[in-house]
Amino acid sequence: MTMTNPLPVQTAPGKPPLVLADCGPDAEGWTAHHRAALRGAVAQHGAVLVRGLGLRSPDRIATVFRMIGGDLIPEREPFAPREHFPNGLQSTTPWPANQQMCMHHEQSFASAVPGLMMFACITAPTRGGETGVADGAAVLNALPPPLVERFAREGWVLARNYNDEIGASFADAFGTADHHAIEAYCRANAIEFQWQPDGGLRTWQRRSAVMTHAPTGRRSWFNQIAFLSEWTMDADVREFLVDTYGPQGLPFTTLFGNGEPVGKGIVDLMTEVYNAHTMREPWRPGDVLLVDNLRCAHSREPYEGQREVLVGMAEPIRPALPAPLPGRPA
Repeated sequence: MTMTNPLPVQTAPGKPPLVLADCGPDAEGWTAHHRAALRGAVAQHGAVLVRGLGLRSPDRIATVFRMIGGDLIPEREPFAPREHFPNGLQSTTPWPANQQMCMHHEQSFASAVPGLMMFACITAPTRGGETGVADGAAVLNALPPPLVERFAREGWVLARNYNDEIGASFADAFGTADHHAIEAYCRANAIEFQWQPDGGLRTWQRRSAVMTHAPTGRRSWFNQIAFLSEWTMDADVREFLVDTYGPQGLPFTTLFGNGEPVGKGIVDLMTEVYNAHTMREPWRPGDVLLVDNLRCAHSREPYEGQREVLVGMAEPIRPALPAPLPGRPA
């Protein structure tokens, strides 16, 4: 056990650090009193599970989230529509219950990313459904150095195809169907775009794959290369999409910074390393998980039964874009 004064933080192999909140019905008062200690625990460990707050309503969850992280921010360029609440909370990203959601740093493809992720469990599944966390520096150190250095040098590219048949439409992702407004957003956020003859939209955005976590000075693996890869789709789904739209028409995939595809073997390797460094704890109703999004990736395990976890994003940060590649425009 380690201590973050005045809160004891319980640590155990394979589990996220745990704080037990002895607060009775006054979760708000307890949070206000212990906010600095909670933030200190997140700074020390990267992620902390707080158990015992007993939060079961969106209004109370939003109040506690704002106490911890300040104003909540909306999602940018979503892949699937979430449910949004008036108080700034969002549902988790829709994902099949029987499929693993791969480790990722939230919104690491965007020009501004949340520095703090907050999750609150209202309904816990009967089995599985954990929100796992993994330290980005540990993941980076476990990957082959030549692969890390290539991504550090080139960055990574997210390629997306928007249409009205699968996934989020460009109107959903950009909050407007106006072509001129979408083009202005893309130019302002370093996104290349191409309107398709059928009215769809194809985009590419090159982002840094490795960052230095400023508070600790540690290099961290910070991206969504594996999560948004075509190779983490269900095999039958990928085959159907390739047959229907062609290999260049998938709703999303990831590339090396120079545009070369990231192969299945590399994605499988990343997934293995993530799995080896995942910390997980079954949800209980009322639990709150705080995650430093720049330091730790998070995932979601397959589950059975009903699962309701609400999300709050806060403290936006603009990571540096990768340097231009030789012979290529910025």
